[in-house]
Amino acid sequence: MEEEKLHSVGIDVSKAKLDVALKLPAGKWKSKVVANTAAGFVELRAWLAKQGVVKAHVCMEATGVYWEAVATELVDQGVTVSVINPAQIKAFAGTQGVRTKTDAVDARVIADFCAMHVPQAWRPAAKSVRRLCALVARREALLDLRTQESNRLEVTATEEVRTSIEQVIAVLDRQIQQIERQIAKDVDGDPTLREQRDLLDSIPGVGDKTISTLLSHYGGELRFEKTAQAVAFAGLDTRKHESGSSVQGKPRLSKQGHSAIRRALYMPAVVAMTKTAWGKAFSHRLLAAGKPKKLVLGALMRKLLAIAYGVLKSGKPFNPALHT
Repeated sequence: MEEEKLHSVGIDVSKAKLDVALKLPAGKWKSKVVANTAAGFVELRAWLAKQGVVKAHVCMEATGVYWEAVATELVDQGVTVSVINPAQIKAFAGTQGVRTKTDAVDARVIADFCAMHVPQAWRPAAKSVRRLCALVARREALLDLRTQESNRLEVTATEEVRTSIEQVIAVLDRQIQQIERQIAKDVDGDPTLREQRDLLDSIPGVGDKTISTLLSHYGGELRFEKTAQAVAFAGLDTRKHESGSSVQGKPRLSKQGHSAIRRALYMPAVVAMTKTAWGKAFSHRLLAAGKPKKLVLGALMRKLLAIAYGVLKSGKPFNPALHT
């Protein structure tokens, strides 16, 4: 019977370390700090086994990208893992009257949240999608570096410095081309990603870079039941701030999601607004209602993502007749 008990474990994740809080069935606590590395993950599993933990529900916050490695490792080992929005943990801490904020205290708060609410289990993406996500992230980092060097080139007068910058840009261009070829090869080599790429390619204005970005976050086995969840994942959902008759804030994009997805959808939204029949009809309707152009672009980005996820979910190419 002792082995059948489910232990709640909270992990406060940072770049270098993991603060772990184990809530025992009797209400007592055990704490441990391990490195946020592969060796630290082995140490964590050994420590949990030493505490007599056979079944565990591990919860952690979605803190940047630092949680992904430990969450994936634990799931691969058969552990139930939930990844929580930090805003939920913060609100929960307030309801529990927690006034102290340290990594150790945060880990206990996460464990309490885990035990009380039993959140939904998190599932990692397939290895092919994880690899694609890493390649796309690297490409974006290289593109940012190239933009920085190009900006320096425009304001540099010294010939020696210009030569150095041009050489760095040439190296970056070769690296970007190499990453692009690898992305295309990986997508072509995976039947699911290849089929999903062809579906996304049917959407006017969505190019190769946007498609690879969407596949890196939404490709493979679809993890969102509703399109609205996919939209919120990118931070393109609308946030309202209204109260009574005195507070009437303007609706805004929440931007509480992956900025890379929003950035990838900006130019396709511009193209949809100016070049496609459905995009023109959609934007003209909002502009006629007095909406500013910036808001219309945001709405088009949200609409494009909804269309993209709908295409992936239905398995059918884009049909312009449904959107004009």
